[in-house]
Amino acid sequence: MRKLFFYLCFIGFVSCATQQNNVQAYSNNTTFAKSISKIDLQNIVYKLASHEFNGRRSGENGQKLAATYIANFYKNLNINAAQANENYFQNIPKAFFNGLSDANSENVVAFIKGSSHPNQYVIVSAHYDHLGEKYGQVYYGADDNASGTSAVLEIAEAFKTAVLAGHRPKRSIVFLNLTGEEEGLFGSKYYTSQPIFPLENTIADLNIDMIGRVDEAHKDDENFIYLIGSDKLSTELHNLSEMANSTYTHLNLDYTYNDENDPNRFYYRSDHYNFAKHNIPIIFYFNGIHDDYHQPTDTPDKINYDLLVKRTQLIFYTAWEIANRPAKLKVDKN
Repeated sequence: MRKLFFYLCFIGFVSCATQQNNVQAYSNNTTFAKSISKIDLQNIVYKLASHEFNGRRSGENGQKLAATYIANFYKNLNINAAQANENYFQNIPKAFFNGLSDANSENVVAFIKGSSHPNQYVIVSAHYDHLGEKYGQVYYGADDNASGTSAVLEIAEAFKTAVLAGHRPKRSIVFLNLTGEEEGLFGSKYYTSQPIFPLENTIADLNIDMIGRVDEAHKDDENFIYLIGSDKLSTELHNLSEMANSTYTHLNLDYTYNDENDPNRFYYRSDHYNFAKHNIPIIFYFNGIHDDYHQPTDTPDKINYDLLVKRTQLIFYTAWEIANRPAKLKVDKN
């Protein structure tokens, strides 16, 4: 795709090194993280949050167009569909939405097979639906959640770049683009009730929901991201996340909303929670609420794309470490 010519050249450079334990030589993975670019994230956000997709409400034409766009993104990168016959769409019947959708809808699911532990799965997820059109106004959903969707797609491209360079992850990576979040976490609820890959073999879910903006609490220090849930089920996941950030991205990790007494209860309000209910360790990446939240004014021009790059890279590094560590994450909490 856009950047693959450069990396095909890169493959030629490293081909000899791959015969000498190349994975250790590139354990920092900064080359692959750099494939996550501002211009690519920007292009994806502007496309998903365009008038063409009309707010991407579940079951409506704009959501269908967005699902096709996401599937084509994976196809163009030669990233496999998660289901047989190159089917990227996990269809969710209208009835599953309990009257909150006017038609069937679709999760879009792709994956990269692991080399050593192909039957262990690390999920990187984000919902791509939003609120559609109301009273003649389109709710564009640039931050909520075109920003998270763009991150999933760019992380997928970074992993594919690594594969082409001879660095297939040890565990399989699942790229899960969810519908129906706004109506009540229906996409993740359906996936966890009808999983494409066994939940008992799912190591973690890194869920991304609104990572393109800065909230009022951080207007004087934008170098942050809220993390929720990293320590709820796995001490190792929390420590690994901290290590990835301190080694690579140096964001201020804000755990304000991780507090059990947080009145906002964000831990229960995005798709990761349906995985946590199945005892699967999760991290929820979030930038907090702003004035444009669930308003027609949540538009692509208001996204901080430099910060979006950095946050996306943190999630890539975290996924990479989970996928390539010697042993799978331990679940040591209820």
